[in-house]
Amino acid sequence: MNVGWGLVVLVSSAFAWGGQALSWLAPDLAVRLGLTEGPGDIDRTFLVDVRAEAVWDSFVLWTMPLAGVLLMTDHDWWPYLGLIGGGAQLYYAGRGIVVRASMQREHVSIGDPNSVRAAIAALAVWAVVAIVTIVAAILSLEGT
Repeated sequence: MNVGWGLVVLVSSAFAWGGQALSWLAPDLAVRLGLTEGPGDIDRTFLVDVRAEAVWDSFVLWTMPLAGVLLMTDHDWWPYLGLIGGGAQLYYAGRGIVVRASMQREHVSIGDPNSVRAAIAALAVWAVVAIVTIVAAILSLEGT
C-alpha cells in the first residue's frame, strides 16, 4: 500500500506542482503545453489571479511530491509532510474549483469550456488525492 499510494501521490502532485512552477517560470511554454490559457483567451483579472497563484503554489506544493517519496520509502516523516502537503494541495484544488465555478457563474471569460472542464476534473482528482493522503497520515500517526 505504501509504495502504491506513494507513487500515486508523487506522480499526481508532481504534475500539479510542476505545472504551477512552469506557469510561473515559463508562462509562454505553459500555454503552448496547454497547462494554462493564454493572455488573449481569458479575462485579465483571471489571468493575474492564476499567474499569482502559480507563484505561491510553486513555493508550497512541493511538499506533496516529497510526501509521496517519503511514503514510498516508509520514512517516519511522511505523515507530517502528508498533512502539510495534503492541506496545501486540498486548498489549491478547492480554491481552483470554486474560483472557476464562480467566474463562470458571473460570465467572466476564463478560457475554452473544454479546458475549464479539464482543469476542474484535474483539480477534483488532486483534491481526492489530498483528502486520502491526509486521512492516511492521521491514521498513521494514531498508530504510533
